[in-house]
Amino acid sequence: MAPCKTLFLPGAGGSASFWQPVATALQQRGVVNDAVLFSWPGLGDEPADSRIAGLDDLMALVAGHMQQPVNIVAQSMGGVIAVRLALAMPDLVNRLVLTVTSGGVLVADLGGEDWRPEYFAAFPQAARWIADPVEDLSDRMAELSIPTLLLWGEQDRISPPAVGQRLQRMLVDSTLHVLPDAGHDLAVTHSSQVVALIAEHFSL
Repeated sequence: MAPCKTLFLPGAGGSASFWQPVATALQQRGVVNDAVLFSWPGLGDEPADSRIAGLDDLMALVAGHMQQPVNIVAQSMGGVIAVRLALAMPDLVNRLVLTVTSGGVLVADLGGEDWRPEYFAAFPQAARWIADPVEDLSDRMAELSIPTLLLWGEQDRISPPAVGQRLQRMLVDSTLHVLPDAGHDLAVTHSSQVVALIAEHFSL
């Protein structure tokens, strides 16, 4: 498949730098020719923007870059945005990569730790809306036929592999890889493996 624009969505940390090493490596391989790395205003250490007051506003921010079909690579909370965009605009998403995310389905019964206390301790100025409950998209997941790569860390305390397994069962065309010794930040700690898996997924 010819390279197309690829959108990289961070998690609640909000920094565009999260995906930078992976995006650069994919560009060097010729798999990605146009990378757009998003930051989330008001989350993590990112400056707030009065126009951003929730996930709907972040969706609109990303959708503004989707005039033509794109690939989307998303981490954790960014995966919820990616899934919602894919449901809203399926003809504009060629391929999805979801890493350590709920994807908008219920996962409280799968043993993940509550990330909120540690998050707000690290980022006391972060917007409080990030802790609001998200819409349950479980009943809509079967609508997605977009080829989807699911990447999980074997040691992830926030989104354990059981979450990825649930998404794999719900998504029509998905492949799950669980990386040994990896945690919630596997895109940083295991970037070479992540790059190789994404490159393969985009080249199919």
